[in-house]
Amino acid sequence: MTVSPSTSPAPSPTEPDPDTDTDTDAPAPEPAAPPGLLHRAGRWCARRPWWVIAAWLLVMVATVAANHAWGGTYEDDFSLPDSSVQTGADLMDTHSSDAVRGVSSQIVLEAESGALADHRGALDKTAANLADLPDVLSVADPLRTPGALSKDGAIGYFTIWFEENPVTFDHSYVDEVDAAVADLRADDVTVEYGGSLGQLARPEAAEHLSEFIGLATAVIVLLIGFGSVAAALVPILTAVVSLLAGISLLGLLAAMFTFGAAPPSLAIMMGLGVGLDYALFLATRFRGLLQKGSDQDDPAEVVGRTVATSGRAVLVAAATVAMALAGLYASGVTFIGTLGAAAGITVVVAALASLTLTPAVLGLAGRRVDRWAVRTPVAEPTGDNDVWHRWASTVRRRPRTFLTAGALLLGVLSIPLGSIRLGHVDAGANPADYTDRRAYDLIAEGFGPGANGQFTVVVNLGDADPASVSADLTETLAGTDGVAEATPPAPTVDDALLISTVIPEEGPEEESTFTLLHELQDEVLPEALDGSGAEGYVTGKTAAQLTFRDVMVDRLPLIIAVVVGAAFLLLLTVFRSVLIAVKAALLNLLSIAAAYGVVVAVFQWQWGSSWFGVTGSVPVESYVPMMMFAIVFGLSMDYEVFLLSRVREAWLETGDNHRSVATGLAATARVITCAAIIMTSVFLASLLSTNVLIKMLALGLGVSVIIDATVVRLLLVPASMYLFGRANWWMPRWLDRLLPHVDPEGRP
Repeated sequence: MTVSPSTSPAPSPTEPDPDTDTDTDAPAPEPAAPPGLLHRAGRWCARRPWWVIAAWLLVMVATVAANHAWGGTYEDDFSLPDSSVQTGADLMDTHSSDAVRGVSSQIVLEAESGALADHRGALDKTAANLADLPDVLSVADPLRTPGALSKDGAIGYFTIWFEENPVTFDHSYVDEVDAAVADLRADDVTVEYGGSLGQLARPEAAEHLSEFIGLATAVIVLLIGFGSVAAALVPILTAVVSLLAGISLLGLLAAMFTFGAAPPSLAIMMGLGVGLDYALFLATRFRGLLQKGSDQDDPAEVVGRTVATSGRAVLVAAATVAMALAGLYASGVTFIGTLGAAAGITVVVAALASLTLTPAVLGLAGRRVDRWAVRTPVAEPTGDNDVWHRWASTVRRRPRTFLTAGALLLGVLSIPLGSIRLGHVDAGANPADYTDRRAYDLIAEGFGPGANGQFTVVVNLGDADPASVSADLTETLAGTDGVAEATPPAPTVDDALLISTVIPEEGPEEESTFTLLHELQDEVLPEALDGSGAEGYVTGKTAAQLTFRDVMVDRLPLIIAVVVGAAFLLLLTVFRSVLIAVKAALLNLLSIAAAYGVVVAVFQWQWGSSWFGVTGSVPVESYVPMMMFAIVFGLSMDYEVFLLSRVREAWLETGDNHRSVATGLAATARVITCAAIIMTSVFLASLLSTNVLIKMLALGLGVSVIIDATVVRLLLVPASMYLFGRANWWMPRWLDRLLPHVDPEGRP
């Protein structure tokens, strides 16, 4: 990007005139300037293609090898500093014995006939086998652990404490666990794995299948859209190299920082999608400039002009996406911030590759970029009679109709958003052939639905009398509405704490369980401990997830304000138009609301959820709206920048608003449509994931791209720009002088 002195290139009309084709007060074209930094950089890469390609291949191989040798693991960390949940967990960690440190999982058992006590020999042998497994700290036997056996004795569970989260283990560890429980299975006892161990034991999806689907779709779309094998390979090569480098870099960072289980999948989706988009945008502009130029033009010089023009739009688009993702840190929750950082890493690497590797490959191909044509190669429209110019003319004739129709469609899709229910998607949403789902169902059958969402009450005694506090707490918990059962408070080994397990009447996804958490923390514990000097906290996995939901709901408005505000300022600076910046923000908010509505309809209302391997109604994961907002807003701005940069370029050259909109739409519609199809295939292919959260994100992101590339870009944007006429480019003079001038797309 270049920053120029503060000179206003756009007129400042007072009234829009949608019926006027030519704006007489439009700016005169700026005089030709010496090649800028981007022009020179693109030309340099094009003239030294083998050096640039070799450098990128070296970076890719080095990062992949380093990640294989020293890369870290991915594990969810929902810690919430200064919360009741975290305080209670820290107290338990400080005052518990070594035997109960680490990460716990359950192995759930059901006697096919009779009671588990009839299989004591197999249980004892299995307990010994499990204790001998690597990374196991301790094993609690169901027959010797209070509360671990159902009332009829048929269902029970081992509680196993691991040194590390089993999710991070190699899948072969499940084979060792299978061998350890083989005696029980041979003795007619059903054995299922719950918790983190159950997640590890889920069927392995075909590795990288979704990425292969995305790439295969990209090849087909590029061949159909542009007709040339050589041209199709340019964005594919750039995207693959940048993705491998970016995801390997993320793995290296995971060895130093904590990243959750979802970031790698999210980073792959984002990195592959934008890598294809950015390289495709540059390759299309290069071919268009070649088509418009003469046979004597130096291809390297054409590459320089390509990077000096469309490369600036790529920079603005990538900066917008990265800014939206970085805005997640405004949540104040590290887990959410690292989700955005993971996706941002692959986006930045993809942008760097597009601005260096793509010019090198284009320079190497030169005029041979259209070789191996499968049909007549097409770059950009050259006349006014192509399909996109005709579409622009159709919208121009009835802009109010198209604007109203598009807005109504998005409004209808947004209706389910009104019934959104945030929560945590647990094992109960998994297919019945998953062992953790079967373990979940057995626990609910044997101990009640609330046993899958139990709370841990921790009382820090201080100088209080343990006996008195225990008696008061037992009585109060037993009389609390919504509590199915509460174990007698048990002291820790150092008598500093009392710990009780509270089982709600309903499951962890029910609203009544969420209400019970607040009642326990805000009313029940203060009342039971009043005057004793002791302090009580509610902790445990379910309490952490529900508290996390509270935080996400509270912080979402802040995230929206930060991301929308930053994007507004960026677009205002780049396009020198108040109306364009406001319109872009509003239309993107409307398209995001529509995408939210589709997610609610599928996962909560169960409209087609079985097609995606999800059984039953599930809440929307608490941080999915926040993640979707940042990602969708950023990607929507990608297409907004691509379209408006070409509209603005035509406006600066002609001063004709109507012609500028038609020219910009025709020049970018093909590439935006192809890019959207590719991006959608990348996202929707991730529906093959075994993780319901990834399915949720994949569907939401895929639908949002479809909405944005069709309803927003082809209907709402051109219709609104036709209606507003010259007002599209209005900018107060005082604000124009205040803001730096950043040209998103210079002229070739």
